Amino acid sequence: MVIRKNLKKKYALISVFDKKNLKYLCTNLKKHNYSFISSGSTGSRIRSLGFKCQDVSKLTKFKEMFGGRVKTLNPLIYSSLLYNRNDKTHLKQFKLLNFPKIDIVVVNLYPFKKYLKKNNIFQIIEMIDIGGPSLLRAAGKNFEYITPIIDIMDYKKLIINLNKNKGTTDIFFRKKMALKVFKETSKYDNVISHWLNEK
Repeated sequence: MVIRKNLKKKYALISVFDKKNLKYLCTNLKKHNYSFISSGSTGSRIRSLGFKCQDVSKLTKFKEMFGGRVKTLNPLIYSSLLYNRNDKTHLKQFKLLNFPKIDIVVVNLYPFKKYLKKNNIFQIIEMIDIGGPSLLRAAGKNFEYITPIIDIMDYKKLIINLNKNKGTTDIFFRKKMALKVFKETSKYDNVISHWLNEK
């Protein structure tokens, strides 16, 4: 099987509801030779800022469905996020997938809590993020190799760490970001469960 050359590149998967500081993030990631993978409106925004960005649906060959409810929930993506990069069997299996190796995951979640004020049950339900927490938790679990970023305020910290480590992040930073991911997704789920309990 012919393996695509881009498997040797560094990839950042970016999927954000709040697109603030996206230009800063992409500009600095590009300086460290990262290529971008995204979906939907995030991908469109990255391209409008002048950066190349591969669409998730083209890589997975699975179109977005149900008004965007299913975008990133695909085994190819989670294979890239979860395989052990020091395990020979995992490496062999991953190479057969012919899929980019994702090193950074940048996701901020749908603002569920803000939408509670609207008191519109249909809008509130649509703000229950499924793909975002799943991506972050997968990246957080594999923090030995992958950097998960959930907070826009951590973009600068990410870039500082990349500058410090010549384009990669160190294990201490990745572990710190993973801890934040699990804390924040836990809070997020707690708000949703409280709302459902009230209803």
